[in-house]
Amino acid sequence: MTTPPIHLPDAQTVVKTGAAYARDLAERVVSTGLQAGLGAVVVTRPFDLSMWEAAGIAGIAASLSLVKGLAARLRDVKNSASLSKGV
Repeated sequence: MTTPPIHLPDAQTVVKTGAAYARDLAERVVSTGLQAGLGAVVVTRPFDLSMWEAAGIAGIAASLSLVKGLAARLRDVKNSASLSKGV
C-alpha cells in the first residue's frame, strides 16, 4: 500500500500569501481603531467620558477586529482577513 504524495506550495507562494494576509489584517485593525477612536471622541462630551475611556473603547474595537481577522484565517481563503467568501 502506497501513500499518495503530498502537494505543497513552494515557499515563495507561502510567503506571498502570508504577507498579503498580514497586510490585509493590519489595514483592517488600524482602520477599525481609528474609526472607533474618532467615534469615541465624538461621544465623550454627551456621555461625559474621559479621553482615556474613549481610547479604551477604540482599543477594544481594534482588538475585536484583530480577533475577527484571525478567525477569518481559519476559513477557506487563507490570504484574506475577510469572513466573506471569495474575498
